[in-house]
Amino acid sequence: MAKLKKHKHKKHSFKLPKPGSSPGVVFIDENSLIPHINLYTYNENYYEVKQLENLEGLREQLVDAEYNYWIEIKGFNSFNMFETLNTDWGINKLVLEDITRTYQRPQYEVYNSHDFAVSRMLFIDEENVLQNEQLSFILTSNVLITFQDKYEDCLDAVRNRLEGGKGNIRIGGSSYLMYALMDLIIDEYFSVLGIWSEELDNIEDRLFEKPDRTIMFDTQAIKRNLITLRRVTWPERDKMNDILRTESKFITETTKVYLRDAYDHCVQTIDMVESLKEISASNIDMYLSIISNRMNEIMKVLTIISSIFIPLTFIAGIYGMNFSREDPVTGKVLPQNMPELYQEHGYLYTMIVMGLIAVLQVIYFWRKGWFK
Repeated sequence: MAKLKKHKHKKHSFKLPKPGSSPGVVFIDENSLIPHINLYTYNENYYEVKQLENLEGLREQLVDAEYNYWIEIKGFNSFNMFETLNTDWGINKLVLEDITRTYQRPQYEVYNSHDFAVSRMLFIDEENVLQNEQLSFILTSNVLITFQDKYEDCLDAVRNRLEGGKGNIRIGGSSYLMYALMDLIIDEYFSVLGIWSEELDNIEDRLFEKPDRTIMFDTQAIKRNLITLRRVTWPERDKMNDILRTESKFITETTKVYLRDAYDHCVQTIDMVESLKEISASNIDMYLSIISNRMNEIMKVLTIISSIFIPLTFIAGIYGMNFSREDPVTGKVLPQNMPELYQEHGYLYTMIVMGLIAVLQVIYFWRKGWFK
């Protein structure tokens, strides 16, 4: 039997606001990380990365229209940082609340001074655990601000493209950079689905080779992760649709052309999720069917054995009662007792009859197809 595989699941414990609490309250968890702030300044011919201590006075510095800026914030353990975003950048407190409450579904909202969007990053870490993290976006004319509550992410490909300067990423503006990050997140869904698809194929091979109980546990773990991905992909598709249909002064028409492609990718991931869910359910049903058939075969063998020995046991039971035909003390004949008890060669004849009965039963079962 294959060794039982241990599956780890990341447990999310969200601290929800109390019923009736004021909206727009920024929530700083006691376990929040110290903010790491990187400022990416770039255009077609220029690229620079700076690490910032805080956001104070930064708004006035990002006024040069020749450059685009990406402010990458990781970690929320700074109430002053969010106060600065509200006062200097004019970001609505309801938006800041959604940023710090990291259980939001993918969404897109338009405000006068900025656009707000949320995506869910799904990636498998080094311990083979599915991570489900929130990435929030604040988009203005030439500035993109992203927010993550953890340091780890799956965005290195976009950073490398931005540093290398290849393609449209430096000339497409801040809205194109937001699209590139969203598209990378969606592409990561394909990577995760590819891993699970391969695992389901291996599980199916194990079903035909040597099924054991680990198959059900492994399949159930994948099915649970697929449900998590399904809760992300459907709102992600709706978010992309909202961006395409909403008129925003911060998203260019060129970017919307690429966003249509990202929307198509969302639809493809939804189709793949539904297909893999059906395959996982089919694998579990097939495993249970195989186990049921195996049990039926075992019961069939036991039934054949029992059917053969029931008449033999009946005969042995009758002649094991020892009711003598003649009283051994008085010599009186007892007419209603066994006349065969002292029959010469009676044991041999009985064994022959029992053997013939067993052979005839085996022939009968074989002709009925019970041994196939």
